[in-house]
Formats: sequence, structure tokens, C-alpha cells
Amino acid sequence: MTEDRLSKVFAALADPTRRDIVARLSLRDATVGELAEPYDVSVQAVSKHLKVLTDAGLVSQTRDAQRRPCHLEAEVFDLMTKWIERYRVQAEERFRRLDALLAAQDAQETEDQDRHRGAAS
Repeated sequence: MTEDRLSKVFAALADPTRRDIVARLSLRDATVGELAEPYDVSVQAVSKHLKVLTDAGLVSQTRDAQRRPCHLEAEVFDLMTKWIERYRVQAEERFRRLDALLAAQDAQETEDQDRHRGAAS
């Protein structure tokens, strides 16, 4: 996945209606008319949302007799997950190093305080 495609996917999912369409398509395939039913917008508006999702590679349409069902392209989520996971792992490694540094500083301060009390008595 190129960065441009990744940008298209994240941009497509920035809209709550498109995220809802993706959530509904994760449950089952649906036609444009079926997808438009719960929204207070026209079928044409839902078609525009589907075009954005299709251009990003998240949704495809096939022909099934008279129907043109929309499908979720789940492999795009694997690519997104890999991209997100790479940065999650890096952030966790940074936090682990910070935790280790803070623990070492706490241990040093405790040792210094104990030494100071021992010298005072």
C-alpha cells in the first residue's frame, strides 16, 4: 500500500457516515438502496460516499443478476493495522525505556536517602 493509498483510506474513514457504511458492510453485503435506508439523505448522496470508499479500496461492487451488492474489502484493514501496529510498538518501546529510567532514578534516590540517614545516625 502506498502512502497515497493509505491517505485515501484514512481520509475516507474520517467521515462518520462512511465509517457507519463500513461497519454495516462488515456484517453483510448490501446494495446502495439498502445502505441508504437508515440515513436521512438521498441514495445519490450514499452513492457519493460509496465512490469515496471504492476509490480508497475499501469497498467494491459486483453484479448479481439485477442486484449490484457492495462488498467490504477486508484486506485493506490488514494493511492499515500493520501501519498502526508499527507505531504502536515504537511508542510502547519508548514508554518501557522511560519506565526503566524512572525506576532507576527512584532506586537511586532511595539509596541516597538511606545512605544520608545512615550517615546522620
